Amino acid sequence: MKIIIQAIIGSFIIHLAYFFTVFLVGYIKTSLYKPNISNEWDNVYPLQNEVAFGMIVSPVFILLTMLGVTVFCGIIIYFYKKLFFN
Repeated sequence: MKIIIQAIIGSFIIHLAYFFTVFLVGYIKTSLYKPNISNEWDNVYPLQNEVAFGMIVSPVFILLTMLGVTVFCGIIIYFYKKLFFN
């Protein structure tokens, strides 16, 4: 039971690190973006009139990735303990 709880915590930490990394990369790209308006002034077709922030992710997908990473972490923890503590 202890391995399962450790695997769930490991999966949660991995998912948090992933989401914060994606957020940080998006923030840095947005803050460093410099539009090239002078070259696009004559061509109005590529200009957008709508802006969307974020993404839509299915809750089932997040649940399945949590489950998969939890199983993977559990296997790693199990073999780590078997290899180094026996």
